[in-house]
Amino acid sequence: MANLLDYLDWRGDLTLEQSPFNEVDNLILAELSYLDFRGIVPQVGQQGGIELWLAAEEFFARYPAGEKIELGVLLPDELPIMLEKMAASRRFGSMRLGCLEDRLDEARTEQFAALAVETGDGAVYLSFRGTDDTLAGWKEDFEMACLEVIPAQKQALEYLQAAAKQYPRRKLRLGGHSKGGNLAVYAAVFAPIRLQNRISVVWSNDGPGFRMNPMQLPAYQRMRDRIRSIVPKSSVVGMLLEHDEDYTVVDSSQKGLMQHDGFSWQVLGSSFIKLREMTCKTCLTNLGLRDWLRDLPVEKRSAFVEALFQVLTASGAKTLTDLKADSLKGVAAMVKATKDLDKETRDGLLEFMALLFKGNLRLTLEGIQEDAEKKTAKFREKIDKKEKGRIGIARKKP
Repeated sequence: MANLLDYLDWRGDLTLEQSPFNEVDNLILAELSYLDFRGIVPQVGQQGGIELWLAAEEFFARYPAGEKIELGVLLPDELPIMLEKMAASRRFGSMRLGCLEDRLDEARTEQFAALAVETGDGAVYLSFRGTDDTLAGWKEDFEMACLEVIPAQKQALEYLQAAAKQYPRRKLRLGGHSKGGNLAVYAAVFAPIRLQNRISVVWSNDGPGFRMNPMQLPAYQRMRDRIRSIVPKSSVVGMLLEHDEDYTVVDSSQKGLMQHDGFSWQVLGSSFIKLREMTCKTCLTNLGLRDWLRDLPVEKRSAFVEALFQVLTASGAKTLTDLKADSLKGVAAMVKATKDLDKETRDGLLEFMALLFKGNLRLTLEGIQEDAEKKTAKFREKIDKKEKGRIGIARKKP
């Protein structure tokens, strides 16, 4: 089975003149914005750009030769390999990178990053970064279920307008993976009509939907035929919230939630291997999660998100890597934080996890796949026993 790296080996020698830009190229450039190019790629407002091969050279110069580049728990280990292959290829090596923006405000729970790629065929691809390793970024994702507009979406629209000004009269392609796909769609839909006319296509690669259904908006209808939603066969992230049901399902070498990894998507020639429909278990999981979110009042959604990240950050962790590095301390702190929640909120957290586990998803922490459903059941049992014990002690008091 072939993936993005195989595609670079097999078709990296073909220029865009020989083989036009395609959906696999889109995912590669969407993944590219996960890498940290601060200090290498010119920022928004700075003219010019840097060729990809040179940006790659400067990127790798930051790390000792032969040392593994740590990108965090969530980001694929293949990203540096992908960059290396891109730099050596005729197809990507001479593309120019520019218009970089990279923000993280933990106090305000805001994470946004994007870069522009001059592809060499007269167009510019705007790559919106998805969720990274930071808990601030993850919390902002969850806030999509609570807020009509999250800060990153506003920043995506501002970025599109700034990039369009920096690359006048160029056709624009927008894309991103995970949250980045959502940001690309949001920016395109809410852009002024004159700017929308310059957008040739928008790719959402397993990106979540929106709190409110945008499909009835005139702005969405103007862009709808140019939006491409791609999801793996067991997509969960990409099918959350209100979503346009016109999506393409692709095959993956992974199982469950791990299919969110774009490097697991299967490639044949210049396209992904397409499937007719998603798996039955995934459809049931999606329906359960959507119904759960729809039935939960907005104020309770907000309380749920605050409680969830109160638990996750109880040990002082700021990233998923922090949680992994001191897992015993993290688990102990999270259990204590969970006990401190009121029963209704705690039950809501457990119910949310149970809905995921009904789809037989496997969550990965520290690289070990665990039987999540059994673990959650034991965790619930442990909490319930302590709760009953606390009530029993209270009753014995005179």
